[in-house]
Amino acid sequence: MTNPQQVWLLDDDSSILDALAQGLSLEGWQCRTFTDPASLLSQLTPDFAGVIVTDLNMPQQDGLSVLAAILKRDAELPVILLTGYGDVSIAVTAMQAGAYSFIEKPVNHSLLLKNLQQAVVSRQLTLQNRRLQAQLQQSRRGRVQLIGDSPGMDQMRQLLDLILDTPADVLIEGETGSGKELVARYLHDNSARSEQQFVALNCGAIPEQLIESELFGCEAGAFTGADKKRIGKFEFANGGTLFLDEIESTPLSVQVRLLRVLEERKVTPLGSNQAKSLDLRVIAATKTNLAELSATGDFRLDLYYRLNLVHVTIPPLRQRRQDIPLLFKHFAMLASARYHKPVLALTQAQLDRLLAHPWPGNVRELRNLAERFVLLGPEAAFAQQGLTLPDTFGSAMGLSERVAFFEQMLIEEALNATKGSIKDTMQALNLPRKTLYDKMRKYGLLRSQLPDEDSEG
Repeated sequence: MTNPQQVWLLDDDSSILDALAQGLSLEGWQCRTFTDPASLLSQLTPDFAGVIVTDLNMPQQDGLSVLAAILKRDAELPVILLTGYGDVSIAVTAMQAGAYSFIEKPVNHSLLLKNLQQAVVSRQLTLQNRRLQAQLQQSRRGRVQLIGDSPGMDQMRQLLDLILDTPADVLIEGETGSGKELVARYLHDNSARSEQQFVALNCGAIPEQLIESELFGCEAGAFTGADKKRIGKFEFANGGTLFLDEIESTPLSVQVRLLRVLEERKVTPLGSNQAKSLDLRVIAATKTNLAELSATGDFRLDLYYRLNLVHVTIPPLRQRRQDIPLLFKHFAMLASARYHKPVLALTQAQLDRLLAHPWPGNVRELRNLAERFVLLGPEAAFAQQGLTLPDTFGSAMGLSERVAFFEQMLIEEALNATKGSIKDTMQALNLPRKTLYDKMRKYGLLRSQLPDEDSEG
């Protein structure tokens, strides 16, 4: 895990708290202790990524009311109850009310540790699923989200969020298919310029004789073939964001003028003497190392320094394999909604293929596979991609993570197929009601998102 596992401990007996915290800290847990329920509740936030352990009998507020208050804030937050000998029946009631588990005092450290480890995995899956649902909603509204929980993606998002509303120009470096335009759109969509234009230009796709007029605009008659006035991309993007992809392809002769426009924030169309002021952010992207190109004279060093005020590097997919299942699921769900076809669950062998593949085409390649998976079915999709199961492979996911991912997709598939009917889903998966509810809670499949059970008949 990237961050220490968190646990909040609540008990009116400070000596018990100290003993619990000391033992768990030695196991690598990040502990906070509370003797007052009100203090804990006042500091609890919806994105809390840990587990709460609370005593059942406390003078200020009993454990059941504390549990109710916690679950009112977040119905999927794991709460483990510590109970005395005579409190087992009350603890059972608490389990029915939504507690994750209960442990009798004196506390068995190994048992507590086992419960905590299971609970924190459940919590992380719940938060991950919420993020995915939020990202899907944003995608449906046209807002760009960057999907992935790997350290490289977390670091990149933190950098992007720091500069969202600054006027600084940005240089994005990433391999083909890694999502450079997506990152640029994320910066635009989440900035104060989001209501203005996002204008994209692939510098490598424009003929050299036309790129100046594309960028800066031109007056009628400015050159042979310029039969009418043309608004350049700089002027068209004024107030918003201009994205210049494959900036390394810009001819050296054009780079001189590009540098002047970036420095002066003014553009003069070809054939005109009237400079126009600009208020826009410029985001440039490259799949090559501009510093190396500058060293060989193939890219202007002064332009490189001007563009490189903020440098964002997108990690290739092979360096963040833990994001592959989440990305695949996201793309498959989008394809399912677009093509009105169901999403089949990945088998273990298929998931292993995804994790073992080097992904030279990065996220774009994965998205294409996910769309084929929905459109053509698993076998045809994997065959077209040329993915075969190797004899040996190093999986980025542990056994428990892979099993959980597969289980979650099976439950989601059954819920979708039965239109949210709990009874039909129980029959399809051969699961008792309580087990199904527990697993739905574990994977963040909110009951509120499903049809009313009273209408099941």
